[in-house]
Amino acid sequence: MKLLSSTQIRAWDNYTILNEPVNSTDLMERAAQRCTDFIVGKYPATLFVKIFCGKGNNGGDGLAVARQLLDAGYQVGIYIPDTSHGSSADFEKNLQRLKAYKQAVHFINDTSQFPDIQSHDLVLDALFGNGLNRPLQGLPAKLVAHINASLSTVISIDIPSGLFLDKSSAGNTIILAKYTLSFQLPKLCFLVPENEAYFGEVIVLDIGLHPSYLKNVSSPLQIGTLQETASLLQKRSVFSNKRNFGHALLIAGSKGKMGAPVLAARACLRAGVGLLTVNSPQSELSILQNSLPEAMCMERESIPDFSRYRSIGIGPGMGTGKEASSLLSEVFSAYTKPIVIDADAITLLAADQKLLSKIPAGSILTPHETEFDRLMGAQKNRFDRIAAALALSQQYPIIIILKGHYSLIAFEGKGMFNTTGNPGMAKGGSGDVLTGILTALLAQGYRPYEAAVLGTCLHGLAGDLGLLHQSEESLIATDIIENLGAAFSYLKSSVDTNHKL
Repeated sequence: MKLLSSTQIRAWDNYTILNEPVNSTDLMERAAQRCTDFIVGKYPATLFVKIFCGKGNNGGDGLAVARQLLDAGYQVGIYIPDTSHGSSADFEKNLQRLKAYKQAVHFINDTSQFPDIQSHDLVLDALFGNGLNRPLQGLPAKLVAHINASLSTVISIDIPSGLFLDKSSAGNTIILAKYTLSFQLPKLCFLVPENEAYFGEVIVLDIGLHPSYLKNVSSPLQIGTLQETASLLQKRSVFSNKRNFGHALLIAGSKGKMGAPVLAARACLRAGVGLLTVNSPQSELSILQNSLPEAMCMERESIPDFSRYRSIGIGPGMGTGKEASSLLSEVFSAYTKPIVIDADAITLLAADQKLLSKIPAGSILTPHETEFDRLMGAQKNRFDRIAAALALSQQYPIIIILKGHYSLIAFEGKGMFNTTGNPGMAKGGSGDVLTGILTALLAQGYRPYEAAVLGTCLHGLAGDLGLLHQSEESLIATDIIENLGAAFSYLKSSVDTNHKL
């Protein structure tokens, strides 16, 4: 599912108008009707609905909803800040249509004309849409602050007023919506943590925009779907043996940090690897041997023949001292296949960035935000991190999984957002589990980008399935591992063989 810019969204409207064909006013009516249907289905007609409209097309949507709610028997108040900006043609058409209803329209010229908003009123925000490119100021900003102070339920049309579509809105005055009724597709601004307080629950409404436009338009960002990801799953032959699914090496662990390799190894085994060797300090091997009867163990002090392994995962709990740094450099020099690089290995990369050019092509880096900032320098917000991850994936032949809710998988300057996972996974060890899953998928012969997409999805999906028996508070990394089998089964049931990434 592609994420579009505000310019592309407007172009999609125009394409629909030309190719359906439908006139712009009727398309607006259709979009408004979807909003009205949501309101009527959720709230009784006894509520007073106060609708705040700007003078652009977002305001035109609001005026059309007002008329439809009046037809449905709702009591409606309409309020328009009378700024110096001109109005759109469709706004004016809908304003004219309201005259037949003899409905009072209140134009607001100063703060003394702000309506009293009761906490039990329903507020519809149709002030500014996705084309906003500068922070609200003056009367509109004061009006938004007035609405927010009312503590009423607010529904925003398409996007909360004051929120930018695809850049940081830090410092902006923004509507605090309980629901956002977004047209046709989700927007990038709904996928970043700093905007969580503004958009509430996002309801994507299909307003019937022409599907051909979406098929032909290009976008560097998209949202993954379960059906698309499921199509990547490889079928296993009934005549398979363990060698068919690869021998993986995990280089992980150090004194006091042996939980990380145990979790990564268990996840690697559950994700389907044929054989697994774990490399850890000799003094700590008894922990692995007692915890992992299915895995082989190798002492850190011996230098392995890296060519024996179909994939390598490195970093979880391995430490950041000189020995660890030397080992990382040695792996990069001796191994040419893709590597999964996580945790302490990313910190070592940040300390010696000359190693970036030595990373084998197709390798997967899995930083959380703090690790990413160590590597790329301090970033102001998630939008900056997204841009930096895309740039890094274009500069080097690597894949970056920028972890978080809606983890970004960046590859060749493009990005896909993962939609599985939940706040219960924000626990120590969750990232080690992801490392194990990715290492297993590479060992089985998945191409690196496919492994990144599939592994991130499975990781989050296993966490989601874990909530069937745990809460977000009680979920731990082991629960993710224990639900990997259910996650694979769930994905297999979602396969759509006609839809490929």
